[in-house]
Amino acid sequence: MAEVDETPRPSEDPAALVERLACAKRDAVAGPGERVVAADTVVVLDGEALGKPGTPERAATMLRRLSGRTHHVVTGVAVVGPSGRASTTVSTKVMWRTLSETEVESYVASGEPLDKAGGYGLQGGGADFVVALVGSRENVIGLPVTTTLELLASVEADGDPWVRRPGS
Repeated sequence: MAEVDETPRPSEDPAALVERLACAKRDAVAGPGERVVAADTVVVLDGEALGKPGTPERAATMLRRLSGRTHHVVTGVAVVGPSGRASTTVSTKVMWRTLSETEVESYVASGEPLDKAGGYGLQGGGADFVVALVGSRENVIGLPVTTTLELLASVEADGDPWVRRPGS
């Protein structure tokens, strides 16, 4: 994967950030005639984008901040195909229950939160923290597949059988 500077621009909102980063990742690796899918995800709490914590200390801080709160998982998806480029964002609302300090420490000790936006994974132990979810579950797990397939269909040449257009 090509290196992309993931530093937010001044006053850049999280949705614009992830869409820009997904497009930059796509454009950094796409060669002539290739089909490419790229994505970037953040967890948004109180308007602040929470990326991958990287360290146990930052993971614990993120988990404590998310505890008992509602946040959004926002993913930018960018594709390229024979007839062009397309991108979009998907946002999913997630409500958490209140976590005990023991739960935070145990989850951090598992190592699972270190490489996940917001410090948790719905496909793992983080699922235990969620009390409600509004929107795409796939988005929270890692990639909004339905939206991605729709984007891919939008950049296919007419008659190209590689991906079927929705409804066909």
